[in-house]
Amino acid sequence: MSTVFCNLSRLPGVSMIDKMSDLVIIREFVYCEGIMAFEICGTGRAVPSRRITNDDLSEKLDTSDEWIRSHTGIGARHIAGEETATSDLAAEAAKNALALAGDIDPLSLDMIILATTTADYFGSPSTSCIVQEKLGAKNAGAMDISAACTGFIYALETAAGLLSRGSRKRILVIGADILSKFTDWTDRSSCVLFGDGAGAVILDKTPAPGEGTGKRGLLRTLLKADGSGSEHIVLRRGGSRNPYREGETIAKPTHIEMNGQAVYNFAVKAMTDTISEIISIEGVSMDDVAWIIPHQANARIVQAAAKRLKIPEEKCFLNIEEFANTSAASIPIALDELNRGGKLNRGDLILTVGFGSGLTYGANLLVW
Repeated sequence: MSTVFCNLSRLPGVSMIDKMSDLVIIREFVYCEGIMAFEICGTGRAVPSRRITNDDLSEKLDTSDEWIRSHTGIGARHIAGEETATSDLAAEAAKNALALAGDIDPLSLDMIILATTTADYFGSPSTSCIVQEKLGAKNAGAMDISAACTGFIYALETAAGLLSRGSRKRILVIGADILSKFTDWTDRSSCVLFGDGAGAVILDKTPAPGEGTGKRGLLRTLLKADGSGSEHIVLRRGGSRNPYREGETIAKPTHIEMNGQAVYNFAVKAMTDTISEIISIEGVSMDDVAWIIPHQANARIVQAAAKRLKIPEEKCFLNIEEFANTSAASIPIALDELNRGGKLNRGDLILTVGFGSGLTYGANLLVW
């Protein structure tokens, strides 16, 4: 667990602290004391209209619908057009979230946080700044987060942290990725897994209690990483480690390289450990949880984790059959589908859990 140093006088709602002179070590930040709540007041999603089925892929690859479904649970994926960038899908999802929240004026946004691995441009400018301009949210700060498929979980916690300081009241949180442009479409072991999309939520600071009777909003987050597995999922070329060189002939564009078995083993353990830890710390049981919204990487991963934890599979929401793995977008897309489908009730306890390149993993626990 990461360690953060700060002055004790600035922490009105901190639990699990160890005094060290005039400093404290915050082992886990928990929004407590009923000071405030950080509530999701709107959701939205955007996926490309172009839909590619497993049968479509089998016409070009040595694979089949039966094989893909039995190994992954995926039946189709939505693929962005050549002219569509991550910011386009992100802005569309954001507009849908703003509309669902009551036609919120983009000028009321204090911050835009975008989780993505597939930025519009390498390094600069940030894709969130492009989204800010597309929305006309000129009062909002903007930043990108790179935590791969765990990105939305990291971004939601970052937003809550920013709302807990100063006068900020409303933050747009987006997960968006266009993985198809970084996929080796000749590699049947990986290309069948990925799709494109974006999901967004509006996170508001409200006077509702964040602790005790009637508590609402984001209750707790676990953020974790294991850098020893950084080679298991990697975009190898183009960064400062392996830059392109003048005159170099590139056999293939930059694409996702993945050690499938290592990732599977990591993901199952990460999911089971994280779910167990967050409900144990919060002092709730799985019976209290209305929905688990996992990162939609592979249905077999979710099924294996549910079996280990003795969780009914129907408690885990899956839409991977239609959308495949959309990286940082998968959890907010699923959240929006549940929300618009009328499957989320006020007071429901929701657990999101993710895992991805880095390796990163984590979970959010929130009351709807």
